[in-house]
Amino acid sequence: MRTTRSGLQRPARYRSVQWPMVLVLTLVWWALWGSYSAFSFVGGIVVAVGVCLVFPLPPLRMQVRLRPWAFVVLVARFHWDVLVASVQVARVTLFPPKDLTSALVEVPLRTESDFVLTVVAQLASLVPGSVVVEVHRASHTLYLHALDVSDEADLEDVRRRVLAQEDRVLNAFGGPEEHTLTEVDR
Repeated sequence: MRTTRSGLQRPARYRSVQWPMVLVLTLVWWALWGSYSAFSFVGGIVVAVGVCLVFPLPPLRMQVRLRPWAFVVLVARFHWDVLVASVQVARVTLFPPKDLTSALVEVPLRTESDFVLTVVAQLASLVPGSVVVEVHRASHTLYLHALDVSDEADLEDVRRRVLAQEDRVLNAFGGPEEHTLTEVDR
């Protein structure tokens, strides 16, 4: 038996069929076969259920509520971050300083949502000059390799940028309790 975060007892290898995943896998099956018949659809469902039983994923407990304006802000700010970081990386590449240093930066996230952890890790990795090298799901901590970090102030700047990204993700996608988390932390 295994204890989950919420305190429930489950068998060590909990097998669950998550219907959103079955739907996605069925649509992928259908698209790959290119035959849009009832037989192909039913075959896709059978294969999708089999995949979910053979390769079980932990159930995601998400309360995603899309806030359109916050989503626009998230996307716009992400594009701005990519643009600024691209210029900075190009400068470091074309005119490297003599004492160019990089660092591994530990960033503990404030939320316990696996969805937010995944989105923040992806967005942080897509910005040039930083890449997530490790994720600790249990402690919701990201470890990033950052370019051109020379002192403690630069480390704090990397942490501040990732936590700001987390706030924007929470504002765009977070549930009610996570949205209040960002309001309290400000």
